[in-house]
Amino acid sequence: MLAIISKYQEELNLATTHEHKVADEYARVYAEKEARERVIDLLHQEAKMWMDRFALTLNGSQELPRLLAKAKAMVDTYSAPEEIHGLLNYYQHMIDLMAHIIRDR
Repeated sequence: MLAIISKYQEELNLATTHEHKVADEYARVYAEKEARERVIDLLHQEAKMWMDRFALTLNGSQELPRLLAKAKAMVDTYSAPEEIHGLLNYYQHMIDLMAHIIRDR
């Protein structure tokens, strides 16, 4: 009888251990999912900000060119990675395209 109880106790311990592992894995996956959602939200907010500023530029505002000039000055001062230079060059290209669109209206 003790052998049977011992056997079931061992199986119960294994099941409990497995349950804890599954719970830990679920918590990790859920945390990663939430982190991804936060990053996506931040990227969406950033994109919306730039879209709003592009729209202002199309309406004649000089806010975006001023912000870009300020960002370029900071990049040059702090020797930013090449990716940042590429991103700012892309923004400059977009501003130039918008200026062209404004002129051709």
